[in-house]
Amino acid sequence: MSEKKSNKLISILVPCFNEQESIRVFMNSITPVLKSLQDNVEILFVDDGSQDETLPILIKLAGQNPQVKVISLSRNFGKEAALTAGLELATGDAVIPIDVDLQDPVELMPQMIEKWKAGADVVLARRLNRPSDSYLKRFAVNIFYKLISSLSSTPIPVDVGDYRLMDRTVVDSICLLPERNRFMKGILSWPGYETEVIDFTRPDRAVGRSKWRLWKLFNYALDGIFSFSTAPLRMWTYAGLLVSFFSLFYLLIIVAKTLIYGIDLPGYASIVSIILFFSGINLIGLGILGEYLGRVFIEVKQRPVYLIKRTVGFENTSE
Repeated sequence: MSEKKSNKLISILVPCFNEQESIRVFMNSITPVLKSLQDNVEILFVDDGSQDETLPILIKLAGQNPQVKVISLSRNFGKEAALTAGLELATGDAVIPIDVDLQDPVELMPQMIEKWKAGADVVLARRLNRPSDSYLKRFAVNIFYKLISSLSSTPIPVDVGDYRLMDRTVVDSICLLPERNRFMKGILSWPGYETEVIDFTRPDRAVGRSKWRLWKLFNYALDGIFSFSTAPLRMWTYAGLLVSFFSLFYLLIIVAKTLIYGIDLPGYASIVSIILFFSGINLIGLGILGEYLGRVFIEVKQRPVYLIKRTVGFENTSE
C-alpha cells in the first residue's frame, strides 16, 4: 500500500435540506476536529432547495469562514442529486460525505484520513448498531441489505451509509457514471479500489427530525434493487416457467380425469380463483417491467441530475 503525503486538501461534503437548526451545531462539533488535522480542508455545503433559513445561514457562514463553500441548487432534487453535485465540484485530494445531523461522528475523520494516508483508497464508516432507530426500521434495513447483497452484482457494504472517505481517483471514477437514477450507496461502492473499514455506534440525531419515513425508505430500497440488479426480471422468468409447468401438469390431470370419469359440474369458485391468481401474477410482472421501463424512459431523456442556482466561496462565485 502506498503512503500518501501530508498537507493534502480534504473536501467535506455536506448535503442540506431544511437544516437551519443543525448547521451551527454541526460547525461547533466539526471545528475542533478540523483544527487537529494537518491538512487543508474545505467544507462544501450543498443546499438542496431548502425552504427555511438554511441557505441564508450557509451564505453568512461562508462569509465568516474561508473554508466554507456553498452550492445552492435551483430546487429540491433529492439527496442523491445533492451528493452528485458536491462530488463533481469538490476539489480535494480526498472527499468525505457526511450528514449534517451528526449521526455520523465527526470524530472518526482523523482515523479515516490516517488510513487513507497509509494507502487506502476508500475508508468506510460502518455502523455496529442503530440504537436510535425503531425495531421496525432496523428490521427493514436488515432485510434490505440482505436482498441487495444477494441480488446485486456490485458488492454493497452492509450498514454503511454515505459517510466514508474517498480518494480523488475514486471520486473521478464516480463522476464518470452518467446515470440519472442515482442510488448512491451502489454508485459509491461500484468503483471498488483498496478499502478499509472503521466501526462505530450510531448516536442519536443531534437536532431536528429525520426526513426519511418508512414509505420513503421502502421506495429507496426498490430504487436500489432495480438500479443495480436485473435479478427481478430473471426471477420472474423462472416464476413464469414454473407456473407454466404446473399449469400444463394440472391440464393433463383434468384431461385424464375427464376421459376416465366424464365431465364434472362446473366449478365457478375454482375458475374465479384461478383467474384472479393469474391476473395478479400478470400485474406483478407488468409492474416489474414497468419499473425497468420507467428507468429507461428517464435515462434516454438525458435531463441533468441537478441545476445550480448559486455558488458561494468558490474562486468564480456566481451571485
